[in-house]
Amino acid sequence: MNLFELLRESHALQRRLCSRLMSARSTPAQRAAAFLQLKLELRAHAAAEERHLYVPLLMKDAGLKASRHALAEHHELEELCEALSVPDKGGSAWRQQAAELCRHVRHHLKEEESKFFQLAGRELSERQKDRLARSYQAELLAMRRKVAADYRSVVQHADGELAAA
Repeated sequence: MNLFELLRESHALQRRLCSRLMSARSTPAQRAAAFLQLKLELRAHAAAEERHLYVPLLMKDAGLKASRHALAEHHELEELCEALSVPDKGGSAWRQQAAELCRHVRHHLKEEESKFFQLAGRELSERQKDRLARSYQAELLAMRRKVAADYRSVVQHADGELAAA
């Protein structure tokens, strides 16, 4: 797969997770699970994408503005995820915030795919795109493992504190 196909694969996963999160039939527990999966995928994808797409484009005059904009949007998504990281995920206010997160995710993905990828396609050589595809894929898999392990560690620590109380 080329770099842009790999990125679109993660984008498709993010869209599916947003749909699952916003499903009218889902229970609070299902929404919580979908949110956690989306949060972990967004974190892993952002780290890999920033390192293996945005940084190389930041080094080019034509890519500077677009890369800065994309980085700012990643930061907004991270802040929205943090605001949603509360114990009670059953209320209407939480659902409204989740809907806002999904709107931002979809906007960001559409903008990347319709504008940013074309810019990157023009600015990066075929050799760079091949190398970046391999490094992005390896980084994405490593980051998915890392964020999942970090989450498990936090849960185990919290469970230990609860058991001691």
